[in-house]
Amino acid sequence: MFSRRTRILLLGAAITLGLLGVLLIEAPEPTRTVDEVMGEPSEYLDREIAIRGEIVDGSINSTEHEFELHGSSQILRIDYIDASVSNGLGDNRTVYAQGVLKYIDGEYVFEAQIIKTSCPSKYEEETQTA
Repeated sequence: MFSRRTRILLLGAAITLGLLGVLLIEAPEPTRTVDEVMGEPSEYLDREIAIRGEIVDGSINSTEHEFELHGSSQILRIDYIDASVSNGLGDNRTVYAQGVLKYIDGEYVFEAQIIKTSCPSKYEEETQTA
């Protein structure tokens, strides 16, 4: 059918095209912290980004589908009404959220499409009942 030389050239061309395809694919955007996003919110406004932070204790409102994430010094409201949420959404849990930062009614709101929570550590202190 094809000579050995033709097969090797075709294989080399396929490998070269594959490598070029990998190089041309855009690398994913890095995950940002709440402090980083809220330090310059206009830079991230109406853009799809990934953000991470810790859920503020007592801020989860399951009827409104929202909670607050905090960093070292900033807090951001997360709206997860249309989001795919992994199990374990709870207070003080570290969260990765992917979505779009919006400015609604004078406040920055992150409209999440995907929310992933960290797994609880087996080293966390257990509460003892008396």
